[in-house]
Amino acid sequence: TTHRQNGLSSRENEVLQLLSEGMTNKQIAAQLEISVRTVEARRMQVMGKLNIHNVAELTKYAIREGITALES
Repeated sequence: TTHRQNGLSSRENEVLQLLSEGMTNKQIAAQLEISVRTVEARRMQVMGKLNIHNVAELTKYAIREGITALES
């Protein structure tokens, strides 16, 4: 699911989703086959675009927007 209305690229949305599911930068880098530095850069871009300052807020945003679901 891509949420274009949030102004994020599909890659940024992917990083947001994986982060909000509790994956580390290293795990995200491995899954998306990009460098950890790239994951960190994407995370900073996402946080900047959404005006969010920590991963907890990012996770709440992702849940609220339906980008990720809480594990049951």
